[in-house]
Order: sequence, then structure tokens, then C-alpha cells
Amino acid sequence: MRPFHALAFGALVLPLSAFAADPHSYAQPDQVVVTHLDLDLKIDFPNKELDGQATLKLDWKDPKAQSLVLDTRDLKIASIEGIDAAGKASALKFALAPRDKELGSKLTIATPQHPAQVRIVYTTVPTASGLQWLTPAQTADKKLPFMFSQSESIHARSWVPLQDSPAIRFTYNAHVTAPKDVRVVMSALNDANHPLNGDYSFEQPHPIPSYLLAIGAGDIDAKETGPRSAVYAEPSVVGKAAKEFEDTEKLIQAAEKLYGPYAWGRYDLLVLPPSFPFGGMENPNMTFATPTLLVGDKSLVSVISHELAHSWSGNLVTSATWRDIWLNEGFTTYVQGRITEAVFGKELANQEALLSARALQKTIGSMPPNAQKLAPDPRGIGADDALTQVAYDKGSWFLRTMEQRFGRETFDAYLKGYFAHFAFQSITTEQMLEYLKANLFDKNPGKMSWDEVNAWVFEPGIPKDAPLPDSPRFDAIDKERAAFLAGSLTADKLDAKGWSTQEWMYFLDGLPEVTPLDKIRQIDDAWHLTGTPNAEIGMRWYTRAITAGDKNVWNAAAEHMTRIGRLYLTMPLYKAFVRTPEGLAFAEQVYAKAKAGYHPLTQQAVEALFAKARKSGK
Repeated sequence: MRPFHALAFGALVLPLSAFAADPHSYAQPDQVVVTHLDLDLKIDFPNKELDGQATLKLDWKDPKAQSLVLDTRDLKIASIEGIDAAGKASALKFALAPRDKELGSKLTIATPQHPAQVRIVYTTVPTASGLQWLTPAQTADKKLPFMFSQSESIHARSWVPLQDSPAIRFTYNAHVTAPKDVRVVMSALNDANHPLNGDYSFEQPHPIPSYLLAIGAGDIDAKETGPRSAVYAEPSVVGKAAKEFEDTEKLIQAAEKLYGPYAWGRYDLLVLPPSFPFGGMENPNMTFATPTLLVGDKSLVSVISHELAHSWSGNLVTSATWRDIWLNEGFTTYVQGRITEAVFGKELANQEALLSARALQKTIGSMPPNAQKLAPDPRGIGADDALTQVAYDKGSWFLRTMEQRFGRETFDAYLKGYFAHFAFQSITTEQMLEYLKANLFDKNPGKMSWDEVNAWVFEPGIPKDAPLPDSPRFDAIDKERAAFLAGSLTADKLDAKGWSTQEWMYFLDGLPEVTPLDKIRQIDDAWHLTGTPNAEIGMRWYTRAITAGDKNVWNAAAEHMTRIGRLYLTMPLYKAFVRTPEGLAFAEQVYAKAKAGYHPLTQQAVEALFAKARKSGK
């Protein structure tokens, strides 16, 4: 295990009042804060359970506090004991409240003596929302079962009892036992050379929020990709993944040059089975990634740029509530673009920025006004629902605007200082803006007005003067697409032979939502998009073809939907199918076969879509 790099960031110690009210947690950090977690878990694949104990180190804030309140969801609590400063343990009384559909069950532990630690013995349930259990048949190599977590946004509470709020940060150690031949990894320092002996220990020396707590276990091999990085994946996948992500060290160095030292020691990647519902999850030290990135030409490696960027924006400086999530995702999407530009060139970075900006322009007007704001007013939505296109794409667009107004050199220096100042802290939008005004606007007057900042952050929509990058190749595609739709250029004459993934994405994104069926078939006859192994292209292609009424693609679309559990790449196809009664019936058949391989979050999204479609009479 390589030593991590200790950094002197000069972090600001936040007062108790800085703990933002979190409507998605029962925790009471004004009374007591968890500062460290010790986990001791056994992975039980036959019963699909984690069995063990969590020991929480406590920092009491209120001398009159009588209880410790934790977040749980569907945990079976066996016993709880308090441990005093001398190490003496004694049983504690506790009460588990009735289950709330979103928040789970409030766990109240009577602690009038303010123990230094509390130890909870518990077991998870097979349906834990933050865990997915896969049979060997659902994996790539079909040899061993697989289990992985997805704690964001408030699903950590389904496998560990804790204060499940991004405002509360803790270090952790873990001891995990598993069947031999099963490798275990966590969002901590991992050892690629660890023997497969069923006994693993982990350390996360930096304070992290609960949504970054992660675990994975299965038939996992490891292959080094650099002096401080490795790829972990099933044996049949690991070589391909290592080749796809061989530039990881270059990405780390590019980010460090811009924003200061990488604080976490190692940056490893776990490529999960296809059921993983997201493109990537920025778990510290161990990004979890979808296999849909493995297209063979590194064209989708920007997702790794994004997850790496979270090592500064999100993991190092974290949004204190889910309302402030743009501080994670908007900043990260901006930093991702800068890393991509440094390693792969400005044209690719500009193309990806344009793809996201154009997509946002299409959809933002149909959102409720409050949902269009970077920092919305209280709205009573679920924590998972806060992760919208607005947080990612409007947030990064705002930062690109400031970069243009203040100049790249000035803005880079500001952002580097921002990450250092708030390192290992969770902050609100208002704290970020206070720092922004004092350290960028007041020091560089006349570049941008504060009214413009307020418009970006607190008003709906996108400011009319929001700048867009240039892409001559996209401009050429716009002309070709227009000529094709007008009938003056046939599909086989499109200059698409050398198009990159991003250029095909842009061409397909620009087609009318309901493209004439004859145009769809012309494209397929010329370019054979049906059956493409590229999931980004496939999602766009099948969505357009289904909507156009082309039943010739249905079976290939079903294969895509069954093979891929990533929400972003699967849900658009379901949405296209449910527009017609026949399509809805077909989608339900596909889902019946695919459901067992989907993550609970994907299952929930598909079933909600079906219910809505049936209710509307489709």
C-alpha cells in the first residue's frame, strides 16, 4: 500500500452554526457529531446480507443532549452499547421509529452519560436500497457472485447506521470478511496485491461525508495503470479496462497542475457489472465506473476525468446539503472540461461542453422555474431528485462564464485557492458566494457584476449572454444534418466515416424529436447504427428510431436495455416505448426479463414510468 501524501491546506474550522439544516437526515449535529467510524462486517452472499457492527466515535456539542439520533433504512438492529473513555461498555436503550418511505427509520439512542463511542450490532436486508447483490449469472465472467454499494444520495443508511448527511464528515477504518476468492474493495486505501484470503482491512484517513462510503466485492482482478493508480474489474474485463484507462496518471497530473496536489494518495477504478445505474461514482480512492465506458477508443474517458475532478470538487470541498449539490457537480463538470482539454485537446473539451449546453437549452424551459435555479428555494423533493442536469450543466456553464470574464489565469488561481481554503469541509452555496465575492470579485472589480451572479445562481433559466465554446466540426455537422433533413443530401453522402463518438452524439441529438421514418431508415441503411456496441450512440439512435415508429430496431433496443442498467442510457428507450400502447406492452416484456439485473434505483425509475403511462391511458 503506497503512502498517502499529507497536505497542509490551512482549512477553516467551521462553527456549529455552519451545519446546514438537512431535510433529508434525522441527524442532530448541533447536539453530537460522529467523527470516526469503525466497521466490522461479514459479507453473506447466500443470504444477501452484511452482518456485523459499526462503532461510532462521538463529539458531544450540547452538554444537555440526552440522545444520539441516527439515520437507518431497513436495518435489523440486534444491540447497542455505549463505550466510555476508559473503554467500558454498557447496554443502551434505543427506539427505531416507523419507516418513512424516503428517509427510512429514525434511530434514537438514549445517551444521557455522553459515551465516547456507541457500538451498534446489526444486519442489512437483501433489499437494502444502497446495495446490489448479483448472482454469478449476472456478472461478466459468471463464476462468483458480486455485491456493490451506491450510497449517494441517502442510501448509506441502508447498510450502515450513521448521520447520513453530506454536512457531517468522518474518517473510517473497516475490517471485512468474505468468502475466499472474493476480493473486497472500499472507498479507502486499497492494495492491488492483497491476497485473496477473505480477510480485508481498510483505512480512510481523510474525513468524508456518508454518501462517499462504498464497498464492492466479487471476482475482481487488479492491474496497475500508473504509480498511484490501478484498475479493478472481473478477469475478462480488467485488461480491456486497463488499456482504456491507461492515461489515468496523465489525468491526475493535469488536474494537479491546475488545482494543487491530489490529496487522497491513490486513485483506483473499479469497473462494475453492467447493472451499475450511473456512469461513475466518485468514491474516494476508488471510483466505481460503468463498463459502458469501454468502447476501445478512449472516447468516453471524460467520465473518468469527471470522477477524478471530484477529488477536488465534491470530495475535498463538499456541498453541505442536497440543495447545494451544484457545488459538487457544476464545479466538477467544469474541472472535467479543463482536464479533458489538457490531456485530449481543446476540440474535444469544447465538443463535450457544447453537447451538455445544447441538451440543457432543450430541456430547461420545460422544468418548473424553481428547478431551473442552481440554488433552489425549499421544494420538498427527494434527495435523489436534486441531481439534475441543472446542477451539472448550468453550474459548469456559470464557471466557464466567470473564467471568460476574469481570464483563465486569474480564475485558475481563484479556484485553486478555493479548494485549498475549504479542503475537507462541507459548505453551502452562501458560503461559496461569500468567498467568491471576497477573493475574486472584490479583487478584480469591473469584470462581472454581482447581479449577474445572482441571476445565474438564484434565478431560473440561462442568462441570454451565456457564452458557448466554438466547434468547427460541430458547425459542419449542423450544415450536413440540415441538408439531409431538407432532402438535398442523402444519408450515404454524410461525411460521417471518421466521426467520433461525440460527433455522432451531436448529429443524433440535433435530429427532430419525431424524425420521419424514411429518414431514420436511410441513416440505418447507410451507417448501420442498429446493433452498435457504443452505448452513447445506441441510446440516442434507438430513442429516435422507436419514436419514429421503426419496429425493425425493437429487438436490438431490447438487447441494449437488457445489457445496460445505467439509468441515463436505458431510461430514454423506455420513455420512447411507453408513448404507444404496443410499445408499452413490449417494454414491460423487456423489463420482466431485465429486472433481475437492474439496480434497485433503476427498477424504481422504470416502474414509476410504467405506472404513469398506464394512468395516462397509454
